[in-house]
Amino acid sequence: MSRIGRKPIPIPSGVDVNVSGDLVSVKGPLGRLEWTLVPVVRVAVVDGHVQVSRSGDDADVRALHGLVRAEINNMIQGVTKGYERSLEITGVGYKAQVQGQAVNVSVGYTHPVEVLLPAGIQAKVDKQTIITIRGTDKRKVGQVAADFRRIKPPDVYKQKGIRYAGEVLRKKEGKTGK
Repeated sequence: MSRIGRKPIPIPSGVDVNVSGDLVSVKGPLGRLEWTLVPVVRVAVVDGHVQVSRSGDDADVRALHGLVRAEINNMIQGVTKGYERSLEITGVGYKAQVQGQAVNVSVGYTHPVEVLLPAGIQAKVDKQTIITIRGTDKRKVGQVAADFRRIKPPDVYKQKGIRYAGEVLRKKEGKTGK
């Protein structure tokens, strides 16, 4: 059996896990998330724990076993604590500001780039250079952060651009003159 897939997931107080057919829904203090199951994996709620089991022993089925368990665990953590990703903007004149459900980013282009936030995602800007993205869905938070970084990836020569907080970049030397 999968080492990850066979571990039971404890359900914290205040969280409701409901399995109906091929749909798992998790409801907690921060919101509600749903996941559609594949037919080869079964989920059951037993004694305050979520137990994931599989029908076969093929490599694909074993991989899905661990994946479904990890997704349900992420959903439970998302509705209790939530997820957060921080980005740093580095460069002279580079800044960001929140305007409703959109974030305007000025990173050296002729016009500010407007990023619309999907439902369930909030953004906060500190000191005009640190963007904090919060939400209950781990996938959405990571995808929105990746979309922000894609606007202006960090330059290897001057280190300017949008990077994840704590990301370490190797700086290239550039041309040397005589």
